[in-house]
Amino acid sequence: MSINEKPKLEATLITGRTIEQGVEKEYGKSSREYAESVAVCYIDAEDMKKLGVKEKTNVQVSTRFGSVVVKVLKSPRTPHPGIIFIPYGPWANSIIDPETHGVGMPSFKGVPATVEPAADKPVLSLTELLNAQFGKV
Repeated sequence: MSINEKPKLEATLITGRTIEQGVEKEYGKSSREYAESVAVCYIDAEDMKKLGVKEKTNVQVSTRFGSVVVKVLKSPRTPHPGIIFIPYGPWANSIIDPETHGVGMPSFKGVPATVEPAADKPVLSLTELLNAQFGKV
């Protein structure tokens, strides 16, 4: 890795429900509380060290389907090196395969992903994220 190159983590993305996501959804999906509960990525503590990131700093998660900036949180369920978790929501949806393969539900588990520090990039608000994905909303 060169001096100007950011560290990267090759990982497997898992998405799913969290208690926080369910509770904060009651405020409404356009609320700050909801965004703070789902625009996050839980990462193993050792993987955070490899990336050189601290909790609540920004990381960019990229898959072959897209890229999104979220806050990093230390996973409470460790160890699980190489596995990252993003709660269900618009931020996760923007980086998973939209194809449902005839079953009506996309695959939310086992998506190859790359994570890198993104201190210089903002976490988009829901409106900004939707505008970036679909144009003016």
